Amino acid sequence: MSDTLLNGAAIAVFLMTLSALLGPLIHLSPVVPALGVFGFLGLATADQWVAEGRGLSLLTALLATPEQKRRRLCHEAGHFLLAYCLDIPVVGYQLSPWAVWRAGQRGQAGVQFDADAWGEALKQAPTLPQQVERWAMVWLGGIAAERLRYGADEGGASDREQLRRGFRQLGLPPQIWPQKENWALLQAKNLLQERVGALEKLEAALGEGRSVAECYALLEELLPKT
Repeated sequence: MSDTLLNGAAIAVFLMTLSALLGPLIHLSPVVPALGVFGFLGLATADQWVAEGRGLSLLTALLATPEQKRRRLCHEAGHFLLAYCLDIPVVGYQLSPWAVWRAGQRGQAGVQFDADAWGEALKQAPTLPQQVERWAMVWLGGIAAERLRYGADEGGASDREQLRRGFRQLGLPPQIWPQKENWALLQAKNLLQERVGALEKLEAALGEGRSVAECYALLEELLPKT
């Protein structure tokens, strides 16, 4: 299940709980909130199929708490920093669905990588499996950053799904996916742990809306490559 649908389910549960608590106080029939929740879930499902979840993403962004926004920033900084360390090109980033919408782009918010580079890594996988391993670490870098900072992750379902689509394309049996994900997640967390100072400064730069070029310049200053 994608992060968007998970957020939608969380909103639906919240609405159901709220109606159960307030309904008796305002003499509201239980049928009304039930119909409202089912209607909301129906619209969310339609939004996922028709608009790729953009409507629900905008709603969840509007309802996001400051803590959730900080987590999102940490998550995306994890992706960006690992991509820099592993020489995977970052072509852009958007920190919220509103920013994606204002930019007239499609897809979800987050760090955007060079799609051609990902496709090339999949082509090279039979002879150069380390290429996919590098990408696996980057796809799971957001989860690793959250776990490093908060001890647990709340986002990342769509990242895992992206990685698993790659595994599926390579013909890897599903029973070995968890092993490969756990390995990549451990390696990603170790790399971020060794560069936690750079991660924090990159978070600040992303939060200020610095350009990709400026973020690269910052990381080159903090983590010069030999």
